[in-house]
Amino acid sequence: MNAKVFLFLLLLLSVSCRNEKEGTGIVQQPGTRDMAELNHYLVQKDREVIGNYIERKDLRMTESPTGLWYMVINEGKGDYLTENERIRMHYECSLLDGTPCYNSSETGPREIIIGRTDIEAGLNEGLRMLKRGGEALFILPPFLAHGLVGDGKKIPPRSIVVYRINIAY
Repeated sequence: MNAKVFLFLLLLLSVSCRNEKEGTGIVQQPGTRDMAELNHYLVQKDREVIGNYIERKDLRMTESPTGLWYMVINEGKGDYLTENERIRMHYECSLLDGTPCYNSSETGPREIIIGRTDIEAGLNEGLRMLKRGGEALFILPPFLAHGLVGDGKKIPPRSIVVYRINIAY
């Protein structure tokens, strides 16, 4: 088990253990404050890991207010993509360590409807920064990607995901 997963599980167990008030037999569940503190810690650790990655790769990325990291390589032409718009996109999806997950050269371009197709929240946000023909690099922290559980296939739990996207005309 890698150290990050072990640390996460240890923190989760320490926060989620039940406490019995001395002599009362009353069991207390961890408070929302404890969970909020753990969540804040994990978000900050992910942000730090992403920042180190960006620095190592010498990328010029920007963080959105939601925590999505993005770098628009080519904005594209025409109007920005909008809610309910059908698009075809070429993509490469990998983990932050470079492990490939999914890509359109194996599966073909993916057709989606923005805001309606079941895709990661961070990807849905990032696509709206592009126009047809646009190209971008997005880094999605776990809470904007597949969260605590992963996708059950190639993306493990609590993974930071990197997407390189190209919108077809």
